[in-house]
Amino acid sequence: MDRRKQSARQSADAGGWPLCQIDPMQRAIVKVIGAFTALAMTSAEAVAQRNATDWDPSARAFDQRPAGSGGSGTSATRNNTLDALDKILSSSKLSALDRSLYLGIRAYQLSRLGREADSRKDIDEMGKVLPSGWQMVLSSTLPELAGDGDRAAALRTLDHALLNKPGDPWLAIAQAQVYMQIADFQRALGLLDGALAGVTAEADRRTALFLRGHANFDLGRYAKAAGDFEASLDGRTTLKARLSPLLWRYAAQVRAHTPGKGDARATLGRELGKEDLGEWPGPIAKFLLGKLSAGELEVAAETGEAAKRANGKCPSAFFMGIDALRRGDRQRAREQLQLAQARCPTVSEFNWAAASELKRL
Repeated sequence: MDRRKQSARQSADAGGWPLCQIDPMQRAIVKVIGAFTALAMTSAEAVAQRNATDWDPSARAFDQRPAGSGGSGTSATRNNTLDALDKILSSSKLSALDRSLYLGIRAYQLSRLGREADSRKDIDEMGKVLPSGWQMVLSSTLPELAGDGDRAAALRTLDHALLNKPGDPWLAIAQAQVYMQIADFQRALGLLDGALAGVTAEADRRTALFLRGHANFDLGRYAKAAGDFEASLDGRTTLKARLSPLLWRYAAQVRAHTPGKGDARATLGRELGKEDLGEWPGPIAKFLLGKLSAGELEVAAETGEAAKRANGKCPSAFFMGIDALRRGDRQRAREQLQLAQARCPTVSEFNWAAASELKRL
């Protein structure tokens, strides 16, 4: 296996939330997309923030992009973006990873401008530049770039990538994430089922299971969602790696009301034991366990440095809504889920879940 690809998968297992723990591949992506953000008004900042934590969406810090950020941009802006990318890619000093990343971003921008043949050429070139890891780069960036508003361009770009590497689980996972942004959870579920049938690495399997858990949750299949989140815990040994799947499993168990499965709060308490929950998003778990008030959670979400960087007000509102549903307070749940929908961007699993739950209330 390519050493850089292996390193990325190991990082996913480790959780890797603190910036200082990013492996060289993620650091390079952060640097490259950060430079691109300075040159063009796109949602690349969100991509950098996601990748600053992990390739694995279940192990990254909770939502890191403010609601309403990004924008579709004018045709002139897109052309300026393309000019900047052309200039960057003309350099002979780019590493293979950097060149692959910029090629992927340019392929997306070209598709937005209707230049499909040129977009396909850039995808083809990615495969030549980074043969063992280009699909992971594309999977890591396109769902976030799609949040800029042009999901159709992102899906077209991924369709061509899949022609080059049919059945690749990372590309299917990226497609599923884009479809979840437009609330086509049934389509996403099918893609993730296919991805799971083709994965061989455990880290890939955990990622696909975690995202399938979200598709099932948003479809109201709570017991299946809880099972997927449970399965995605296998092999995770640190609190940082386990906490996000644990919190989502709790939400699914609350909504499932499965007889004989025990109380969701008690199950969460047994899993966390005497863990130190001071670091964000640990205060969310403390709240769900009854060890922190709603007011205290709001303060933690608004004042903690890690929480502020992670847009902590988004998941805090969502889980306060889930707690209200546990207590049977539908009015409070509706208020908090509406707040979560407003606070969380459309690329966020919290936005998808809040919108889906509101339809069922």
